[in-house]
Amino acid sequence: MNSSDQFEINRYDFNTRLPDKIDHRIYENDQWPLVYILSDGIMKEAYVGETTDMRARMKTHLANQRKQRLTVVHLLSSSLFNKSATLDIESNLIRYLSGDGYYQLQNGNLGLANHNYYNKKELYWEIFKNIWQRLRTEGIAKQSLKHIDNSDLFKYSPYKSLSKDQVDGLKTIIRGLIADDAKNLLIDGGAGTGKTVLAIFLFKLIHTDLEDFNFTEFGEEEKELPQLVAVLKKKYPQPKMALVVPMASFRKTLSNVFKHVKGLKASMVIGPSEVIKKHYDIVLVDESHRLRRRVNLSGTHTSIFDRNMVQLGLDKYKDSELNWILLKSRKAVFFYDANQSIKPSDVKKEDFQRLRQQPDTREEQLKSQFRVMGGIDYVNFIDQLLSVSVPKTKGIFQSKVYEFLLFHSFEDMVSQIKKREQEYSLARLIAGYAWKWVSSKDPEQYDICIGDVQLRWNRTSIDWINSEGSIEEVGCIHTTQGYDLNYAGVIFGNEISYDKIAQRIVIRKENYHDKNGKNAIENAEQLHDFILNIYKTILLRGVRGTYIYVCDPDLRDYFAQYIPSFGAADDKEEITLTKEPDENAIPFYDLAVAAGDFSDAQTVGEVQYVLLPHNMYDTNDLFACKVVGESMNRIIPNGSICLFRKYSGGSRNGKIVLASATAIQDADFGSYYTIKEYSSKKIVSEGGWQHEKIILNPLSYDDKYKPIVLEEDTLTDFKVIGIFERVL
Repeated sequence: MNSSDQFEINRYDFNTRLPDKIDHRIYENDQWPLVYILSDGIMKEAYVGETTDMRARMKTHLANQRKQRLTVVHLLSSSLFNKSATLDIESNLIRYLSGDGYYQLQNGNLGLANHNYYNKKELYWEIFKNIWQRLRTEGIAKQSLKHIDNSDLFKYSPYKSLSKDQVDGLKTIIRGLIADDAKNLLIDGGAGTGKTVLAIFLFKLIHTDLEDFNFTEFGEEEKELPQLVAVLKKKYPQPKMALVVPMASFRKTLSNVFKHVKGLKASMVIGPSEVIKKHYDIVLVDESHRLRRRVNLSGTHTSIFDRNMVQLGLDKYKDSELNWILLKSRKAVFFYDANQSIKPSDVKKEDFQRLRQQPDTREEQLKSQFRVMGGIDYVNFIDQLLSVSVPKTKGIFQSKVYEFLLFHSFEDMVSQIKKREQEYSLARLIAGYAWKWVSSKDPEQYDICIGDVQLRWNRTSIDWINSEGSIEEVGCIHTTQGYDLNYAGVIFGNEISYDKIAQRIVIRKENYHDKNGKNAIENAEQLHDFILNIYKTILLRGVRGTYIYVCDPDLRDYFAQYIPSFGAADDKEEITLTKEPDENAIPFYDLAVAAGDFSDAQTVGEVQYVLLPHNMYDTNDLFACKVVGESMNRIIPNGSICLFRKYSGGSRNGKIVLASATAIQDADFGSYYTIKEYSSKKIVSEGGWQHEKIILNPLSYDDKYKPIVLEEDTLTDFKVIGIFERVL
């Protein structure tokens, strides 16, 4: 049975007659776990919940003043649902409906489920994806899951399941907010440790009624957090709060997130200058390492800075925006990373160190890595690489889950970034300040010229990553700091080199062209630290992968010792074909002569085997085929030998399959066979279900390849032979 047939979604009017209408529904009325969505299309508000007693829960909601205003309920039920599954589906619906942005959710953000259970990924995630598609049909959800995954509204949503690290940080903050002897809280964490998410989570937490939190699944060991929240809500029933974001571009992004969250407003996200207008109970400062002092400011920034200092009675030469926060807040929470301070106008580390030493300051360290899939191993490697401290025994950096490559051709890197943009979206080029911004005065000029490739710096400084045409431009630290990308193509310019004799990274000041970042530099060591911080920060933007191109040949040679090279001959182990079977050999089939059952059709003399590295795979049910053509080149390069697993049942939707049918006419493979991404449409009747059509989609950069559509009358001998595993 396909997962789309394994659940029901029933729609009812949400009113006092609802409990009687669901009496005859077994899952809704038989203590069976299910999920529900209350909504109103006029108010654009919704509430997501799960329960084992639908009648009682609906009566409770109908007695609630805010929920009474909702008009429709969708009940999601299935014979496969259990308590773990419904908690998980509820949590996913809250996260994705919030990221969808069509409805503002009445839900609180504490107590969202995030635990493993049987078949969570194999079955229930597939069910959730089909539920989401049905909700789009119903008009409850608007956007695809893939689109939401890449959206700022989803990435910075307050509806997150916090890690243990973040929960510890949250408890430290709450204890500090309710303690009379604590004024300032310093939350340290490197790039990707979830500082921004924690700040937004806390903001939403404080602006949510206690009754909207899901405390039912908290165990005894977790009871402290709900108790702390209760004390916090009592101490600050309606606090004056602000989220201060020093960088204008990132501030606009978070303002837009707040605009779409129930209980929050875009005006709650402010710049440092706005803090001085009134006194706040609680101020949260994200990216607090980017607060400024009066060094290297220019024009109106200087005059505004000086005017604010006079108004607050501070010394404009000694004090900074950090002092503004301390003066205008009853409690202040600073999310801080010293390694992301990138210019001399940033508040000095010493100022934060003095704050750290105050008796009324409390601290917490965030260590877990949430951005890059390479995790803490990749983060530590970047630190070692740029500090020239990679252990001699380390060798080339390897990761099974993170794509980290050094390019020796800039043209190749640009091409690969554009391919990743088509495949995943949010793939961008980022560079250090080794080129002047000449296109700002003459839009016809190019800024960055490497070989035959000519590119321009970012045309906008506000939300550049999401701006039209950004894939054709190069971003800088100021337009990318704080943001997530799927892939980052990082360009190391000629302002940074490597001294092979001294074995250290050196800075070429004459090639560094950020005037605001270079003027007022106190010494060469400070410039060295700022530039390394810039590269550390942009090297931690890519969630799925990071590509590197290095202009300086000596630095490139140094990096090549530790970073795998794109297109290197030794990137893949040599594939050996043999006629002799072996315990680590799998059959290799020629699609030109193989029969439909892929078993004994070839004669013994024609059989070949692919030798796999020892113990690389459990070879049961595996076989290999050579894929010729460009119809799948987004995933499978022309001429690749690919690994397949014989199909033995289960959902095929969204998977790449090797299929056969007499009706198949493939431009690359000819008759009978094809390798494509599978999708299907079904007809449900009293007798069960059957395929209406099967669609086999190409995944190609060439638009000439079109889907192969097999209608009902051509499906009699359709067969999925294997499921694609990987390119060998």
